[in-house]
Amino acid sequence: MSREPLLEVRHLSCDYGPSGGLLGRRSPRRVIRDVSFTLCQGEILGLVGESGCGKTTLSRAIVGMLPGYEGEIIHHSRRPQMVFQDPFSSLNPARTIGWTLAEPLRAAGVRDRAAREARVAELLERVGLEAACAGRRPWELSGGQRQRVSIAAAVIARPRLVVADEPVSALDVTIQAQILRLLVDLRREYDLSYLFISHDLNVVYQLCNRVLVMRHGQIVEENTVEELFAHPRHPYTRQLLEAAE
Repeated sequence: MSREPLLEVRHLSCDYGPSGGLLGRRSPRRVIRDVSFTLCQGEILGLVGESGCGKTTLSRAIVGMLPGYEGEIIHHSRRPQMVFQDPFSSLNPARTIGWTLAEPLRAAGVRDRAAREARVAELLERVGLEAACAGRRPWELSGGQRQRVSIAAAVIARPRLVVADEPVSALDVTIQAQILRLLVDLRREYDLSYLFISHDLNVVYQLCNRVLVMRHGQIVEENTVEELFAHPRHPYTRQLLEAAE
């Protein structure tokens, strides 16, 4: 694993709002508070914490889906792609799988239709799907198949960084293992790095090199997987590990 920085987050803070409240007015709520970290080339960096702590907000800011933040997000390559927890909601139900996979190539300037179709067929096969899936729509596929499509869509334009937000939590255990293996294999083949967001510490231990622990929008601990699991420093980290046992 290289120590070349691929992503640098410096003193990032994000708000939600204003919305709701009496007469529709309410002060913005700070969700991310002064978060800083670096993700290196070839690394799988885990991000853990309880629901509502700000993990998804952070991931959306990193991929450009949440404007108006304070601080800096520095990409040392093209903007990362994202794999969502629920592939059904992230795939356009009105479009075929082939169209969805070809769209990033069109956006990247690949004008030749035959070249796009060949790349789509190659990626479908690589993620374990039949070429015939290109003509289907998301509702015609199983949950595991849809997540494979989402992964293919994320990597088809060859990004260096993929943000995976709870990518296996909605799948059964057998399919989870297959998807995790696919992510590991694609990392090796395409020289990918991941920001891997999960509430499952067992998965994080198996997959990640380092871990960030988030609580109430702040990073309370950062360490290698081995050190964090063996010698957690923060009381909240110890609480998470005890709950996972």
